[in-house]
Amino acid sequence: MAKVIRVGLLGCGTVGGGVVRILDREARDIAVRVGGQLLVTRVGVRDLAKDRQLPLPADAFTDDLLSVVEADDVDVIVEVMGGRDPAGGLIRRALELGKPVVTANKELVAHEGPELYELAESSGVDLMYEAAVAGAIPIIRPLKQSLAGDRVRRVVGILNGTTNYILTKMTEEGASYDAVLSEAQRLGYAEADPTADVGGHDAASKTAILASLAFDSKVHADDVFREGIENVTATDISVADRLGYVIKLLGIASEVDDQVAVRVHPTFLPKAHPLAAVRESFNAIYVEADAAGELMFYGRGAGALPTGSAVVGDLIDAARNVQQTTRGPVESVHRGRSIRPIQELQTQYYVLLDVDDTAGVLAAVATTFGKNDVSIAQVWQEGQGDRAQLVLITHRALEGALRSCVRDLQGTEGVRNVASVMRVEAEVFS
Repeated sequence: MAKVIRVGLLGCGTVGGGVVRILDREARDIAVRVGGQLLVTRVGVRDLAKDRQLPLPADAFTDDLLSVVEADDVDVIVEVMGGRDPAGGLIRRALELGKPVVTANKELVAHEGPELYELAESSGVDLMYEAAVAGAIPIIRPLKQSLAGDRVRRVVGILNGTTNYILTKMTEEGASYDAVLSEAQRLGYAEADPTADVGGHDAASKTAILASLAFDSKVHADDVFREGIENVTATDISVADRLGYVIKLLGIASEVDDQVAVRVHPTFLPKAHPLAAVRESFNAIYVEADAAGELMFYGRGAGALPTGSAVVGDLIDAARNVQQTTRGPVESVHRGRSIRPIQELQTQYYVLLDVDDTAGVLAAVATTFGKNDVSIAQVWQEGQGDRAQLVLITHRALEGALRSCVRDLQGTEGVRNVASVMRVEAEVFS
């Protein structure tokens, strides 16, 4: 047990501090699992003056981040800084030097992952990133290893705790989006600038990573169609409830005609679906595979210790491989599938219209749908004086056709406003 694997840590904020505390608290068990001691020898930080109250000597800290990567007394790099710069350059340098890298950086992996995989493979070292998606929930390893002999068809996830918390509160308390967002910010669930979460950017990055692994193809964050939850209203929540649905922000990656379809958007999800029961800030990922069937992974998607747990799990694997002078399973993009344009996808839709409560309006609306080759499955109308709300659920239709229909509805006689449009997912995803 004399072997020591020396760790260089880039970043020592919430997650970095969690990593250090776990390594200290579980040192004995980790040493047995690794076959040697994991020792943090250098820590790169932006602010040396900050009091971190961690079980590390003061001289371990430096603001020269590159020196951590290039240090002779560092065997493995752990990057928990976040962002693409300077983290990307530091990771690339570490891989070039033949040092394994463990990262929690979803933004970097989502935008540059396939290129980093290739660099790690050419250098013969590990690049591990379990913590980049859904915190402590193990999903990268299952896709990369456990299901390597299977054919994954679909990955669907609730991948952002902030948006799930907001939608849960809107559903269960009938509160408005703005009111719940303010509460989430007060409680620390949402940032002062919540755009990355509520705009779907965070979930899109994670969906890109999962799609790359599930379908052995290069998928970047910019390939993901994205809509956030900013326009979800209490009316939408109420209508969904009456029709047997809940609204969730879903990341959906699937095979469609030998292409990869990747999208993030608020979705009408049947209450009977397992993901519908995922509440508050929890995350979950639902996987469909040919042989394994339906699988679901559930847990805390963020936080110092949950994310730190995933980082340490990767670090243990990387350290074992360092000792054995080997590397773990590699990512593959051998299928090289192209991205399916959103306009060519088919799904069902929920459309909410503000209309005049007069004879002939429903017929005019139906004519507009028919002209655009969009078939109506359900209609529900509720009058409010001289106006009414018209709720329609379509049969499966092309996104392009639905968009054309919505444009035409704006000019349809008796239609005052297209108040809301949202995708509806049936029991079988598409």
